[in-house]
Amino acid sequence: MQQYEFTRKDIEFNAEGIILRGWLYLPTGVKQPPIVVMAHGYNCIKELYLDKYAELFAQAGIATLAYDNRNFGDSDGEPRQELDPWQQVRDYRNAITFAQQLSEIDPNRIGIWGTSYSGGHVLVVSAIDKRVKCVVSQVPTISGYQTMLRRSRPDQWDELRHKFDADRKARFQNKPPTLVPMITTDISSTASHASSDASDFFTGKTAPESDKWRFVKWRNEITLRSIEMYSEYEPGSYITRISPTPLLMIIGDNDVVSLTDLELEAYNRAHEPKKLVIIKGGHFAPYQDQFAIAANAACDWFIRYL
Repeated sequence: MQQYEFTRKDIEFNAEGIILRGWLYLPTGVKQPPIVVMAHGYNCIKELYLDKYAELFAQAGIATLAYDNRNFGDSDGEPRQELDPWQQVRDYRNAITFAQQLSEIDPNRIGIWGTSYSGGHVLVVSAIDKRVKCVVSQVPTISGYQTMLRRSRPDQWDELRHKFDADRKARFQNKPPTLVPMITTDISSTASHASSDASDFFTGKTAPESDKWRFVKWRNEITLRSIEMYSEYEPGSYITRISPTPLLMIIGDNDVVSLTDLELEAYNRAHEPKKLVIIKGGHFAPYQDQFAIAANAACDWFIRYL
């Protein structure tokens, strides 16, 4: 397969009054290529390996728009470090609209790629927005409720709900939102990811020295309300509505964050055309040791359908 040179430039666009920022990758010498729109997952910034995926797609002749979610990284938005899944879904659609205005690309060949939290978002977007002609969902969130049940001890739920209610009351009184850690190895903590693999990834422990720069801007905090909104989010309920848009799901065989069994069950409910790729490892394997398998599978899918 021919490999193209590409350029990367910084871009920004208006998403319902909030400026989102990211990178636009354009393959050199390809007249009006298709484009893939991508954003990262839960409390992630684009520097956490989105560029590697975008570069691979661009080398294959596919333009790529990678941006930071609102409230994170280089994008605007308040409160900082808050993840509202439905705002992020709308921002994917805003990003698609922006991409369609670019004179360099073909506005009728739009693909979307998402991972983890945004892996759930792209299930929703491809189900409801038929401008999308192809979708890749990697280690996706399927059910916030079911995932939270397994991440939290049963005796923590009442306390957590009281914290949600207290935070809501404080916000009503114009107090700042409560912030909690994103990662911890203390299972009694209110942190959203109390697992060793999450801690190892986000601290850069499993990254080679050449990748340590990727984690410099990352912040180990989210708003408490982000966890509440996560627990209410059910992107897997949209999966039967994606067809006839082609769906590729990439999952880890030992994902304890988004949960392999939930991902498999959701895939089985999806209609054709669809394809499943199972990689070795957990939730963070696609960014590092299993990157080549995951990224090339996604690239082949986009080539086939875009």
